[in-house]
Amino acid sequence: MIILGYILIATFSLSFFALLGVFFLALNQKSTQNILLFLVSLSAGTLMGGAFLHLMPEGISKQPAENFFLMMLGSFILFFFIEKILHWQHCHNEEEEIHSFGYMSLIGSGVHHFIDGLIIAATFLVDVKLGIAAVIAIGLHEIPQEIGNCAILLCAGFKKTKALLLNLAVSLTMVAGGLLGYFMALGAENVITYLLPLAAGGFLYISTSDLIPEIRKEKDIKKSFYSFGIFLLGLGIMYLTKLI
Repeated sequence: MIILGYILIATFSLSFFALLGVFFLALNQKSTQNILLFLVSLSAGTLMGGAFLHLMPEGISKQPAENFFLMMLGSFILFFFIEKILHWQHCHNEEEEIHSFGYMSLIGSGVHHFIDGLIIAATFLVDVKLGIAAVIAIGLHEIPQEIGNCAILLCAGFKKTKALLLNLAVSLTMVAGGLLGYFMALGAENVITYLLPLAAGGFLYISTSDLIPEIRKEKDIKKSFYSFGIFLLGLGIMYLTKLI
């Protein structure tokens, strides 16, 4: 029951990160872009560090390395497939009413948060320290993601209050994912061997296909060096959590 408490505290806390968007809505566009660059860099570092320094070593300690990496590759492909489907739906519906891509964004965000909940449950069930590392990596990724989600909903025509409330409601699917992951693990002991490579593949996909390409778009050499340093800081944070 203590582990269930950790999972609920973590998922509820991260779900309320959705409200962070309200603080950034008050900033001008230039300030928001500068902050987002550094948040994305930190997020990329922690997600990659979480995959290489925490999830992979833990995963291959519980099953043959070849099995783990095959499942991790499958997870990477699954995340790629999900993103392509959602992107196709977004493009397919572009000429329909303005809200269509906003709703597609909410669906995609819901799926993402639900999987995050599964990952948090799996890591806490393996080890509390691993769970904390996963929460840090996911939490730092949630900040720029939630700001971006709010911006998408506003562009889709939603009022500010409705955009924030919808974003919060969708974020709570993380709690559902955490509960499902916990009770699935109680019912089937080997479920964690599948959830760890799912988490590792997801972390790698998000960091390499979504976040790092965004960092590379920065043309200012000074900002690029700063963002690279913050990326390394993210890796360092994950390394330190492994030593604690």
